[in-house]
Amino acid sequence: PRAAPAMSASDAPPAEASEPAAAAAVEEAGVVGERMPKIRRALVSVADKTSVVEFARYLHEALKVEIVSTGGTAEAIRNAGVPVVDVAEYTGWLEMMGGRVKTLHPR
Repeated sequence: PRAAPAMSASDAPPAEASEPAAAAAVEEAGVVGERMPKIRRALVSVADKTSVVEFARYLHEALKVEIVSTGGTAEAIRNAGVPVVDVAEYTGWLEMMGGRVKTLHPR
């Protein structure tokens, strides 16, 4: 794997006032200051939708990440005006077992 250039805290994109939870989660995860390749796409699927919109908005606006999501999570993100690709559209496979299996596919 190719290592990305080192980032300092001053290199990190500034967090907007409307997205403190997302920015805090990214920093808490240790992303800021670590060597990490550019993230181009993220699969976002959660049961608890608390702060998912802020997190998705931060990924999209600050980090320019394409968001792929499932069911209710995709709906919440889309309803907030953040672009999102349904996982079934991305994989070319529909959900199975009443929506319990969404990301198991040969792609």
